Amino acid sequence: MIFTLTLLAALAVALFMGINIGGNNAAAAMGAAYGAKVRTKYQAVVLIGVFAVLGAALSGGEVIKTLGSGILPSGTILIEGAIIAVGASAATIFLANLLRIPISTSQVAVGSVVGIGFFYGASKLNTVLLGKIVIWWVVTPVVAWLLAYLMGKYLYTNILVWLADHHDSEASIRKSLNVLLTISGCYVAFSAGANHAGIIVGPFVGAGEIPSYSGAVFAGLAIGFGALLMGGRILDTVGKDICELCVIRAVFVEFTSAIIVHAASIYGIPVSLGEIVASGIIGIGCANSGMHIVKSNTVKKILIAWVISPLLAGVMAFALIRLL
Repeated sequence: MIFTLTLLAALAVALFMGINIGGNNAAAAMGAAYGAKVRTKYQAVVLIGVFAVLGAALSGGEVIKTLGSGILPSGTILIEGAIIAVGASAATIFLANLLRIPISTSQVAVGSVVGIGFFYGASKLNTVLLGKIVIWWVVTPVVAWLLAYLMGKYLYTNILVWLADHHDSEASIRKSLNVLLTISGCYVAFSAGANHAGIIVGPFVGAGEIPSYSGAVFAGLAIGFGALLMGGRILDTVGKDICELCVIRAVFVEFTSAIIVHAASIYGIPVSLGEIVASGIIGIGCANSGMHIVKSNTVKKILIAWVISPLLAGVMAFALIRLL
């Protein structure tokens, strides 16, 4: 790989994208645990950084393939177009970070690639794959919400009874739950790295400028650095502003979110960790406090951002490549 000025610019844009994802979406991996007061901000962002790198390196290949050569045929987007696609996504996510809104980075990234695709001709777009991706986008937060709601409504009391019967003291219960919460949070961060590596470097891999595995490792490092640098702001929104969480509920939200995101990564589908985690927390909140939580200002702001952000990124990418 020869380092030209164009490639250095591509790496700079990918780094900026990864930092913003680490600050926005990957930080949501520890939002439940932070809200439950099990981890400090520092502990949360360090764990995100380490396991995001592992997830990207070990399981990031399929989503990289989708963003690089799945939505548009390999070679359609050249290095300049890839810089614009990732740059438009990064700018949109950066704006969300400033507003402290956990938006869907996957929708932003796909929106940018689709915007580039419209410039080259809509016929080049893989509409079957796009339809599959959209179905996952709709289904995954609904599943996360439903599972969390059912747990909070019907299983929570039974779990408390089971824990009391199988532990000698409250301190013993707390210790076991803290271990589970640490494992679940690390799994979420791993899944985030696996799914979001493609969002960061997929277009560059598709343009033939960066090898897939090297790009995945680079993406994981960028996510980890972003979590350390910017993750604390989104932790407050996801962990505290939606609803209060106890440890049991936080464990459930993290495990279900990680399983959903990891499954999507295996199938090469870019999904939003922030959207899935937030939906799970909302589901827990609805079971605990009633459905009126859906009308809260924080939730409405997040939902509006999920709709607007991919449109903004797509329009921005189309306009920039047209100017170029």
